[in-house]
Amino acid sequence: MSSSAKKLTPAKAMVAAVSGYAMDGFDLLILGFMLTAISADLNLDPSQAGSLVTWTLIGSVIGGIIFGHLSDRFGRVRMLSMTILMFALFTGLCAVAQGYYDLLIYRTLAGMGLGGEFGIGMAMIAEVWPASKRNRASAYVGIGWQLGVLAAAYITPFLLNIIGWRGMFLVGLFPAIASYFIRHDSSEPAQFTKQSHAQAQLSFTTRLKQLVKDRQTAKTSLGIFILCAVQNFGYYGLMIWMPSYLAKKLGFSLTASGNWTAVTVMGMIIGILLFGYLADHFARWKIFLVYQLGAFLMVAQYAQLQDPTALLICGAIMGLFVNGMIGGYGALISDNFPPHVRATAQNVLFNLGRGVGGFGPLVIGFCVKEWSFYAALCLLASIYLLDIIATLWLIPKQNHIPPEDDNLGVIG
Repeated sequence: MSSSAKKLTPAKAMVAAVSGYAMDGFDLLILGFMLTAISADLNLDPSQAGSLVTWTLIGSVIGGIIFGHLSDRFGRVRMLSMTILMFALFTGLCAVAQGYYDLLIYRTLAGMGLGGEFGIGMAMIAEVWPASKRNRASAYVGIGWQLGVLAAAYITPFLLNIIGWRGMFLVGLFPAIASYFIRHDSSEPAQFTKQSHAQAQLSFTTRLKQLVKDRQTAKTSLGIFILCAVQNFGYYGLMIWMPSYLAKKLGFSLTASGNWTAVTVMGMIIGILLFGYLADHFARWKIFLVYQLGAFLMVAQYAQLQDPTALLICGAIMGLFVNGMIGGYGALISDNFPPHVRATAQNVLFNLGRGVGGFGPLVIGFCVKEWSFYAALCLLASIYLLDIIATLWLIPKQNHIPPEDDNLGVIG
């Protein structure tokens, strides 16, 4: 980074992290809205359509792991800029895809670019924001995704019929370009630059071993992975298939389905903000339990609804619990791993969970085809019981606010 680079302030770090994660959410949700149009144009069957989402998420796992390590070695800001350029290139190529296989390759490679966004942004936030406000800061970054989803919910129904799905992929380039210019000229966080040369030069395998270096750390890593997997499985399972279900089974128009998405996302935003506030004032693991139980109950109840008004209102409440928990993952991981492996831990644990969660659309699609959407939602509800078990038995239970130093301890 050149000497003319601007100091990375908490506000600028937040804007960079939020904008990047908003781009991530925008991209995934416009894909969900466009699956029908893409399928019709390229003659894709339902399994192929669902695999576009799945392989985007698998790509994000690969990219997250690679860029997490590179971020711990070369810098947060530098690698965030690299990920955005990779995403922009292959998203642009999606607009000229001629068939299933080349589109699948472009989506996978674009997903690799997206994979670094969450973890590197969260690590950067942890290193410039005070630890006493880390949960709130983590929640603000989580809201970035929802803002991107909200934009997709309103922009896609309006533009899709005008510019087509190829044009929509080009629209996806604009937030990527804006995000790049927001962050590319900033200096690295001071906490990152203070690490020793030996820490910065750790090999990829050595950093991975740090995530399971002893029994307690391995237990914590497993617990966080389970939480992230359940989070992503439930989120993608609902958000990718629900608009199609509402349109086909209950007669919702594309605009009405967009309204459902918008209302549900607003519930998610409230849930994320509330989680961050509560977790900064009470034991975070207890807040996780409240949200997990709420998600189990609401998804199970939602499976029985038919009335459009009830679907909208309860969708917001369900969203509050189902996705509100993402407000805590960034802080949870940052508090449990020191700076020289922090981005690696963020991206490996979250993106492995995202990779498992990527099978949500495929599993839901299979359940809908073989049984019913009711059966699919009942399956989704049950996975939050696994979340509860992981929180009770694997996540550290310390109640104190983490220190302002390198956070070498484990804090729940």
